[in-house]
Amino acid sequence: MSKPLPASVRTHWTALRMLLVMTVILGIAYPLLVTGISQLAFADKANGSVVKTADGKEIGSSLLGQNYNLPKKAPSGSTTGNDPNEQAQPDPQWFQPRPSAAGYDPHGSAASNLGPNDDGLKKTIDDRRAAIAAFDGVDPASVPADAVTASGSGLDPHISVAYAKEQVGRVAAKRGVGADQLDKLIDKYTDGRSLGFLGNPGVNVVLLNKAVSELK
Repeated sequence: MSKPLPASVRTHWTALRMLLVMTVILGIAYPLLVTGISQLAFADKANGSVVKTADGKEIGSSLLGQNYNLPKKAPSGSTTGNDPNEQAQPDPQWFQPRPSAAGYDPHGSAASNLGPNDDGLKKTIDDRRAAIAAFDGVDPASVPADAVTASGSGLDPHISVAYAKEQVGRVAAKRGVGADQLDKLIDKYTDGRSLGFLGNPGVNVVLLNKAVSELK
């Protein structure tokens, strides 16, 4: 009759077998099951909600905002590269997103952490309000709050309906399209309140600008 293994060996052997079983279940089977279900049920969301042009070119994600700026000019006397000291300027032919403390860089998702009593933040908001009013040709008092303040993540692709409507005249003039066409697109790409009662309706700028680029 063979001698039984020491209790410590049996305990370790049991733990090892449990580790192997749970690794197969939770480390292989479960992830494969969840991945399979997500790919079958909502593949677009599972793959990042990538936005593509009609010819299949990837231009962003409907979950992440992005900048719509004019290309930076090359430094004087240089034929290559952009001037790192040049301030980025918004492109007037696109609907502009709200400000981003992270510059819409997914690697730096963050808010500014400045409070409402911060003098620097107050000046920044006042400067933004004046610049946006001049850019859109409107009264500074009519500029919506989201046009001058960043979201908590710095990556929000949505702007308020009011801010989208404010930009219609500028975009229509630059693109030579009817304001009514843009109004219809704004309505189309306006998402309702979360769960039907949280927050306010918002316009997805990424999807809106994609649609604008496809206007004839």
